[in-house]
Amino acid sequence: MFNQKIKYLSYIIGKACVGIKDGACIDACPVDCIHIGEKQMYIDPVECIDCGACVPECPVQAIFEDEQEAINAGELDSVIANYKFFNQSYGTNN
Repeated sequence: MFNQKIKYLSYIIGKACVGIKDGACIDACPVDCIHIGEKQMYIDPVECIDCGACVPECPVQAIFEDEQEAINAGELDSVIANYKFFNQSYGTNN
């Protein structure tokens, strides 16, 4: 699915999305970079153009503008899950 090594994730979808998967963010994304996982959605860091269109559309405010914001909000597990979804390892990329 994802072969390019990444250094940093912008736009992280956090745990508030787990089990919800509303889809408003997908509709708002102009480049279709949001992927549906088993339990939540994930933003592809390579495809994302950092426009932020998805952020105000999320009905559960689950989207963080970068991984540091997510970590500061106690969402390290979400950051790690996003890396795993794209076949990356958190900590080895930074």
